[in-house]
Amino acid sequence: MTQTAPAGIVRRKGLRHRLMRILLFAVLGVFCLYYLLPLFIMMATSLKSLDEIRTGTLVSLPRQITFDAWLKAWGSACVGVRCDGLKPYIWNSVLMVVPAVAISTALGAVNGYALTKWRFPGANTIFALMLFGAFIPFQVVLLPMARTLGVLGLAGSVSGLILVHTVYGLAFTTLFFRNFFMGVSDGIVQAAKIDGAGFFGIFSQIVLPMALPAIVVTVIWQFTQIWNDFLFGVAFTVGDSNPVTVALNNVVNTSTGVKEYNVDMAAAIITALPTLLVYVLAGKYFVRGLAAGAVKG
Repeated sequence: MTQTAPAGIVRRKGLRHRLMRILLFAVLGVFCLYYLLPLFIMMATSLKSLDEIRTGTLVSLPRQITFDAWLKAWGSACVGVRCDGLKPYIWNSVLMVVPAVAISTALGAVNGYALTKWRFPGANTIFALMLFGAFIPFQVVLLPMARTLGVLGLAGSVSGLILVHTVYGLAFTTLFFRNFFMGVSDGIVQAAKIDGAGFFGIFSQIVLPMALPAIVVTVIWQFTQIWNDFLFGVAFTVGDSNPVTVALNNVVNTSTGVKEYNVDMAAAIITALPTLLVYVLAGKYFVRGLAAGAVKG
């Protein structure tokens, strides 16, 4: 014979559960406000005039919204001796990011496939050496990279920066795909071999279509890392070939004229906008890719 808990105990448990949920949401809300406050300050400052910035407070809303700072940051802010705003440097970053992400993702997929489904003597050693490259600090490779780009005639160019990011990102992309392909059944590959399919036939027609979660994770990871990079951009490009992160630094750190904080904030948001949009639009696919095993193993 079963006994039911007294109604008072049930009510107390329900009340305790609701209080815990309220406390949890309150803590999460505080963390959200903490992380969103800098973005709010940047956005509010970028929509104010300089006079309002001088007379107002840091967290106050703009009394009169103006987009003059955004227009100047985009099209007429001075970056060194060139006063064309961030627009040409945004294009430099696009020209750098798209091929670097595509090439590093494609090579990482082939590497991960070869290291898992076409195993050969020394495969684990090769993978360990490639993985070691993911832990080498950026500063360590500056001089060897600079020497290599000089020999290849790519120094100070966007093409050289594409090569740098492709090579440096190869360790991460190989890791992502290798760990994902570890979960793909070997029986499928063996059956395709028996049917006469070759290395690239199995890869392109069977394995790669299954790897969409790994592709999404890899593309988002690489896009974010390459777009936000500053060190390689400032070290391996000059002048008009600078990516937008270097141009932003030059806009913010200019020492001539009046310090325009609204233009600086607008320029910072413009620079960060592509990565923000990627995570807003594709964030759920990134999480699904992680859950599907793209970085397990």
